[in-house]
Parts: sequence; C-alpha cells; structure tokens
Amino acid sequence: MTQELSFEEAIQRLEQVVRELESGDLPLERGLELFQEGVALARHCTALLDRAEARIEQLLERDGGVETLPFEPE
Repeated sequence: MTQELSFEEAIQRLEQVVRELESGDLPLERGLELFQEGVALARHCTALLDRAEARIEQLLERDGGVETLPFEPE
C-alpha cells in the first residue's frame, strides 16, 4: 500500500505514525508495527525524492546544459 501513496500522503501518514509512537501509550506489538510502517514510509518518501531529483537534473541537462549541483539545504 505504501507504494501507492503520493509523497504528500506518505509524509502525512508518517507524521501520524510519529505522533502515535511519541504518545507512549502503545502495547509493544503495536509500537513495533507502527515503527515498521514508519520505516517503510520514510524509504518510500526517499525514493520519490530521489526520482524527482533525477528528473530535475535530466531537465536541466537537456534544456540548456546547466551545471547541476546537489541540493544542500541551509
């Protein structure tokens, strides 16, 4: 199911998972399930971001030979 989520949907669900985990009122098994889901969501978001970055670099290279530099947030 994770693979079907958009980036925005996955981030929203990941935020919900984090809130639930941070509440501390979970049985161990439920906490493990949520942790596993959170890891899958984080990996999905990373993959989507990697694909978006590759597309941007391709567009820049194709549409003007602009030098591409890795994005580094401030």
